[in-house]
Amino acid sequence: MENSTRRAFVGAAAAGVVGGATLSSVAGEPRAKRSGRRVVAGSPYPTFSRAVALNRFVFVAGVVGQKPGSRAVVSPEFAPQCRQAMENLNASVEASGSSMDQVLKCGVFLTDAADFAAFNKIYVEYFPQEPPARSTVIVKELVVPGAKLEIDCVTSIS
Repeated sequence: MENSTRRAFVGAAAAGVVGGATLSSVAGEPRAKRSGRRVVAGSPYPTFSRAVALNRFVFVAGVVGQKPGSRAVVSPEFAPQCRQAMENLNASVEASGSSMDQVLKCGVFLTDAADFAAFNKIYVEYFPQEPPARSTVIVKELVVPGAKLEIDCVTSIS
């Protein structure tokens, strides 16, 4: 971006003009009404939403290999956790009104790089053709005790 273009953009943002609309024109409206934002019901925790839809995009929160309604992982082994996490992701995607073939991007967090091949083997069962873009990161640990992976995604609604 050229300096003059950058300055024009920053100046417009500072003036409260975004995408041709002024921010002040929506200041008194509830966020959901003014933005098309919709929270997908079904989060097991009060601290985050299961998914949030904005117009045609859905941002699905990270899921781990917990059975729905339980706080414990399904198994200490990677493969059962991975399958359950993928099922949980699928359930959240479907609850949002989308489907796995509409997923655009996945973010994956593994606690052990040695599980990468096993993850890919299960992942392709859920995305057999034209898989979404994906990032995979190795982390020290996850918030849920014993969890070996977490996956989130961005999907679209037709």
